[in-house]
Parts: sequence; structure tokens; C-alpha cells
Amino acid sequence: MTLMEKIMDESIKNVYFLGIGGIGMSALARYFKASGYRVAGYDRTPSALTEKMRQEEGMIIGYRDDEADIPEEFRDVQTTLVVYTPAVPSDNCQMTCFRNIGFELHKRAEVLGMISRKGRAVCVAGTHGKTTVSTMTAFLLHRSHVGCCAFLGGISVNFGSNLLLGDSPYVVIEADEFDRSFLHLTPELAVITSMDEDHLDIYGDKARLAEAFEAFAQRVVPGGRLFLKQGLELRQAHVTASYGVETDAECRAENLRIEQGRYVFDYHGRDVLIRDLVLGIPGKLNVENAVAAITLALEAGVCPEEIREALPEFRGVVRRFHIHARGERRIYIDDYAHHPREIEATLRSVREMWKDMPVTVVFQPHLFSRTQDFYRDFARSLSLADRVILLDIYPARELPIPGVTSEIILKELTVPGTIKSKEELLPCLKAEVADGILITMGAGDIDRLVGDITDMWKE
Repeated sequence: MTLMEKIMDESIKNVYFLGIGGIGMSALARYFKASGYRVAGYDRTPSALTEKMRQEEGMIIGYRDDEADIPEEFRDVQTTLVVYTPAVPSDNCQMTCFRNIGFELHKRAEVLGMISRKGRAVCVAGTHGKTTVSTMTAFLLHRSHVGCCAFLGGISVNFGSNLLLGDSPYVVIEADEFDRSFLHLTPELAVITSMDEDHLDIYGDKARLAEAFEAFAQRVVPGGRLFLKQGLELRQAHVTASYGVETDAECRAENLRIEQGRYVFDYHGRDVLIRDLVLGIPGKLNVENAVAAITLALEAGVCPEEIREALPEFRGVVRRFHIHARGERRIYIDDYAHHPREIEATLRSVREMWKDMPVTVVFQPHLFSRTQDFYRDFARSLSLADRVILLDIYPARELPIPGVTSEIILKELTVPGTIKSKEELLPCLKAEVADGILITMGAGDIDRLVGDITDMWKE
């Protein structure tokens, strides 16, 4: 029986998620819960997201890797679908238990791919930028007569969720390149925002990563459209148009300026000109993201005036250039940036908007392998700040690599820097950072400090 047949089979009543707290997995869990299934799952540690899903949304979630924690009704092969994320190690006890019982386990990407084939998929891929572009695209469609469903890689500030449900045939999906997951998708409309070196622990080198993006581009359905950030190249796939900011791309932002603290620009598309658009979130990088989102929205049938009305109301994504505190002398921003290019883009945007304020960055490196591959690039990007505070490397799915610590980044910095533990960070900030712009960055668990830092920065 195929996965589609399993989902359509009315005998399936339960869905169990191994790694339910992941941002992509939690969106799927919410989708199945909203569709009437009983939902349970395991994750390594509790978070605000998993606790909300458990306490407010009625999901059964456990945090022990123990087969005894799997509810009895979820052990029935005939009535239960088991979904896992590659972030869960293969020797996980619960995963082993399901396999021993006789379950066929399905990757998150496989299930998402099945859902994408049920509708008209709008997919956003790229090593960075995809979460903001997909969320903004979903917002523009949602606020128009077109509508959409959406599976997002972050929590939308507007929706308060990473899942959007609706009656529209369009489904917006963040297309994740990790583990080649996006090769399960079949887009009708697609954007590739970037193809920088990343996930080299999976791909080995940039050439194989580029091959994966080529393969994704070729999954666009016949008659579909593919848009590419200007400067990127695909050798085998047909590209409908490029996009960019103040370039000669077919889809572009022109006449860019700042008015009353907001970016204002004209959008030039393939057959449309929309003047004086106002962007509701900061950061020049988000103008580029907006061009991509507007292009997709127009292709899906959203009217220019609907875009004009909606765009200023877009509030961004939690942990994407998210301003938590803002005063005359003190601004606190939290950002998910975990790749050198992302860090550079964020810091250049900050420098452009607040030219005269000192900038302190707190950065938590993510993965030993990524740190080993890019430590010099991390140091170069972080040195755009005035001061850098490094936390220890967040290991995620990896074991330590000898000699790879935050120290190797510290040694390459060209601005003052130090290393602190998470326990030492707040006292350090209170004692040593009086004003200016404070930015926390990283894809690990640094977000768990955001609330305390926000409270401190508002004092």
C-alpha cells in the first residue's frame, strides 16, 4: 500500500511523530490533528512549542526515549502511521520498537510530498531565506481572494503558528534541502533563494549540493514556473525569470528608499508595475525576500492592490530579524542566522538602518561539522559587529569533533570577542553591555534565553 493509499484509508486513525518538536514536524502534527487524527509523539526535550501542542492542542507528547512511553493505541500497525525526522538517531529506542513491531516508518519529507501532490504546491527552497519568503508568500495569498494552506519552517508572527489551513487548492511549503528532503515535492510554482555551501556533512561538497538543487528544480510540474535569485545558475532546469533588488532582473525592486523607518520600493514584474510598496519588517535582505514572495503571489493570481494592502501588515517570522525590545538607546533583535552568509546579511542590514549605534552579537554555533567547515567565514561575518560573545557549539545530531570548539572562531575574529556559557551570558550582558544593538544568533537552543534577555533589555 502506498503512502497516499494509507492516508486515504479510513482505517488509519493515529499518527505518531518521532521528533515531534521540530518546526517542520510540528506543522505536520498540527495538520493531522486538525484533520481529525489522534496525534502523539516523542521529542528529546520539552519546549514552548511542544508544551503548547500538549497542553492546549491535545497531543500526547513524551520526552523519554523509552518504548514504554508509546501509548498502546499507537502500536497497532493497521491503524497508525509513524513519521520520523532524520534528526532522530537511528538507534532511538522508540524507532527500534516500531520497526520490531513491523511498522514501515515514513520520513517527514515523504508525507509532506504526498500532501503537496494533493494541491497546487508553491515551494520555496534555498540554503537561507526560504522561511521568510514562504511565510510572506503564505501571508499574501491568505490576505487575498486566492487563499492557501501552508507548512512553514518557522512561527509566523501574524498567524502565531507554523501551519495555516484553508480551502484554497494552493499549499505553500518550505522546501528543505537537508537530507534531500525537497526531492519529494512536486511544485507548480517554485523559488530558489540561495545555493550557498551548507549541510556539507550530508552532501560532502558544494557540487553535490548544487546537483540536489538542480534535481529539485526539475521536479517543477510541466507548465509550472521556477524563479531564481539573480546570480544563481541552473544548467539543466528551465528558469522562468530571475529576481533581485536594484538589478536588471526580470522581477525586481527599484527606487528603494527608507521612509519613516520603513523600506519603500517599486516592484517591476514580468507584466506588472506596483509603485510605492511599503515593507512592514526591517532589513534590506527582506526587500529581496519580498520580491520573491510578491512574484509567487502574482503568479498564483493575487491582485496587485491586494499585495499593496497586505505587505505593510506582514510582521515576519519568529527568530528572523525579530525585534523584541526597541528604545532610543537600546534595541534587541533575535535572529536564526546560523550560516556565515546569513550572519553577514543580517549585520549589514543592521548597520544600514542604525548607522551610529554599537552592535554586540551573541552567537551560538550550530553543529561541529558546520563550525569546522566555516569557522573562518563565521569570524569574518561576525567581525562586522563591534563585539562578539560566543556560546558553546550546539551539537544537535552530532558527536564532538576533536579540536572543534567555539575557540577556533574566537581566534579568527578581528573585533573584541569572548566565550561564555549560557549560564554566564545574562550576568555578562548586565555588567558589560549598557546600550546599543544586541543581537542573538544561532539555530540551537539560544532562543530559550530570548525571554530573559528581552526582560533585561527593557529595564
